[in-house]
Amino acid sequence: MTQNAIARPPVASRAEWLEARKKLLTDEKELTKHYDRVNAERRRLPMVKIEKDYAFEGPEGKKSLKDLFGDNKQLIVYHFMFDPTWDTGCEGCTGFVDSLGPGIPEMLHEKSIAFVLISRAPLAKLQAYATKRGWDWPWYSSFGSEFNYDFHATLDEKVAPIEYNYIGKEQLEARRGKGKVEGEDHGISVFLRDGDDLFHTYSAYARGTENITNAYELMDITPYGRQQDFEVSPDGWPQKPTYG
Repeated sequence: MTQNAIARPPVASRAEWLEARKKLLTDEKELTKHYDRVNAERRRLPMVKIEKDYAFEGPEGKKSLKDLFGDNKQLIVYHFMFDPTWDTGCEGCTGFVDSLGPGIPEMLHEKSIAFVLISRAPLAKLQAYATKRGWDWPWYSSFGSEFNYDFHATLDEKVAPIEYNYIGKEQLEARRGKGKVEGEDHGISVFLRDGDDLFHTYSAYARGTENITNAYELMDITPYGRQQDFEVSPDGWPQKPTYG
């Protein structure tokens, strides 16, 4: 093998391959069961009522957080890193949005879920970047709002205590280095609407967002999940919560 060659899997007989594959299948099934258990535990999380009035700038003008739901009961926000001083969006966040399939909005809407992007950059910059990337995802500017700070997508000690991925400034500096903990970060947050009341149900950051790349995985982080085993009532609510 040359120095730069990529190591190959070992060669085996069909019987040896089948034995190894069945062993792996056992592990794969256990991983799936564990994923289901984690999803159920996530749906059992308590929720926090939103008390602030957040304002966002969109193509149709000013919008409230409630407006971003549209006629849906649940809302997923992707915190897209785009500082007001930048001319382009975060490369990693761009890759995340590029990975989302065009059929996702319709699939989510069928489950009463809205999906939007939110960044602090001015709307004109967001629209220019979306046009360049060929995106038509709903994208709103939170510039001038405390939204990014409250949900730990923008870190600025002058505005709010430093916290990202559920650890504080000291731990972050131990990982990132002294003085490298402020600025924009990415994440994903989920909200639930009950009449005029809004609730925060879930947030994930850093590597916690890396495997959320299709409609089913997005459904899995909402309080009502995939809603596969029951019908939705006329008022738009599942007839029973998918807490199993």
